[in-house]
Amino acid sequence: MKIAALRHDGALDMDALLADAAERAQAAGLRVRGLVMTWPDGSAVCGAMVLKDVQTGESFLVSQDLGPGATGCRVDTQGFARASVVLRRALDEQPPPDLVVINRFGGLEAEGEGLADELMALVAAGVPVLTAVADKHAEAWARFSGDWPLMDPQDLPGWLAALPGA
Repeated sequence: MKIAALRHDGALDMDALLADAAERAQAAGLRVRGLVMTWPDGSAVCGAMVLKDVQTGESFLVSQDLGPGATGCRVDTQGFARASVVLRRALDEQPPPDLVVINRFGGLEAEGEGLADELMALVAAGVPVLTAVADKHAEAWARFSGDWPLMDPQDLPGWLAALPGA
């Protein structure tokens, strides 16, 4: 299967796991592209959310500061639109990358927004994709993907080792 969608319940730091997987794949000589989530101020709860290009290190702010006491969604969809260029460039590369990491299939993607189009296009083009899916989005993942299987994070090393060029 050309996609590894890691199912998680929030107990693992999936951002760190995906970033580490991208670094290890690059160190093994694979051409890796994509986006990983970083938390510049160290707080995954209320801090700034930044997507980082795994190839160039370019950062894309994907959250907005709504101020103290705000209860609305702080995701900045325009930030995701700006970051999506990284995935579209990967889709256009010839030869294609050995692996593309997409930080997660989350709430936006569950609604068909965010990075959903780029994820689907990469898989359709046969590019291996690594992402994460929280338990709460598993049903949306099944609708989106047509039941592509979800993978246990413990199976990731074997999946990466089986990639062509690994």
